[in-house]
Amino acid sequence: MSRILHLSDLHFGRAASELEEPLLESIAQLQPDVVAISGDFTQRARRSQFRHAAEFLERIQQSCEARILCVPGNHDVPLDNLWMRLLRPWARYRASIARELEPLYYDNDVAVVGVNTVNRFAWQRGKVSSRALDRVCSALYGIERRTRIVVVHHPLEHGPETDKQLARGADEALERLQESGADIVLSGHLHYAEFAPFRTAPGLLFVQAGTSLSTRLRGEVNSFNLLDTGPGQVRLTTYVAEHSRRFRPGRYGVFRRGEHGWERDEPSGEGGRAIGEDGQPKLASAAE
Repeated sequence: MSRILHLSDLHFGRAASELEEPLLESIAQLQPDVVAISGDFTQRARRSQFRHAAEFLERIQQSCEARILCVPGNHDVPLDNLWMRLLRPWARYRASIARELEPLYYDNDVAVVGVNTVNRFAWQRGKVSSRALDRVCSALYGIERRTRIVVVHHPLEHGPETDKQLARGADEALERLQESGADIVLSGHLHYAEFAPFRTAPGLLFVQAGTSLSTRLRGEVNSFNLLDTGPGQVRLTTYVAEHSRRFRPGRYGVFRRGEHGWERDEPSGEGGRAIGEDGQPKLASAAE
């Protein structure tokens, strides 16, 4: 069993500072094996915002022994400095967050592959290049007995409630990732949390993170995801900061690999199962 803590959209420069300590306390308490961060560390890719993000990453590392794996988001490329955006788009990210834009991590239980979906020539809309897909499929080829996780910033599928454009190459990405044996895709960008099998690729589990710290909540609450993975199964919990300055378990779901892809175990409605006041998942009979 491996524990993955999924953060996204920290947006330093537009972050709720009062939530930083509660988030760090939650990470220290949960002791994940991997912390995966799916982009948008900053609001405007300014040096001071990257410094704040780097300090926060250092404090995460001090709080647990987890491997931290990051990919950039569209806000991590300068918007108001056209020269840097076109010629040195990743300079500040690489100097402060990570040299590698598409990191890899393997252990005995999981394989985690990062994909950079940011398009420097478009502010919002991302892209998944054929080169990136070739690399991911090669990295996942032949890996067995591990949960195979792909981390991107831009979601590869949108619901009808989303008015943003889907990333270029998303359809091809879902098809090829499913064929390559990937299990889970972690993403951010939209500032709301969700988990379910992809509609067009049920062999892949869609895990969307909300914003962990940003004040741009879009009607949602600050949150992060926790994944406990084992062979052919994953338990997901969304931790929320609603009505308090502490992150508490919110929605919960267990998925198992079935004959036709991922299937919810003991389903209780869209978005996961409710958590009781004791922090444990409610039984199906009590939750419905």
